Amino acid sequence: MAEEQGSIRVRRVYAPDDGGYRVLVDRLWPRGVSKERAHLNEWLKDLAPSTELRRWFGHRPDRWDGFVSRYRDELAANPEVGDFALACASRADTVLLYGARNEQQNEAVVLRRFLLGPEIRA
Repeated sequence: MAEEQGSIRVRRVYAPDDGGYRVLVDRLWPRGVSKERAHLNEWLKDLAPSTELRRWFGHRPDRWDGFVSRYRDELAANPEVGDFALACASRADTVLLYGARNEQQNEAVVLRRFLLGPEIRA
């Protein structure tokens, strides 16, 4: 019987807690959120985009494609990604939290696609 992969969701850290294993995937702590309000299970700064990439992107929509490509390269070279993917697969529900305003163009969206993509299973 094939093992089913756990659910991986993406949510803003500012949204109300709706359950799941909550993992902040930003390198910087989000403004205006207390640790109590965040209800985190983990903060994985090392899975976030590098400081250089984060600064280059600057949440500029015209740089989104370049950000995705560069961040995927960083993830592919990051030895911690494999362990995190296995941990996500072992949990029923993992929630990747981010602080950005843009709900479609942020690191958690890219990380989720990467974790669910074929390159992580190879």
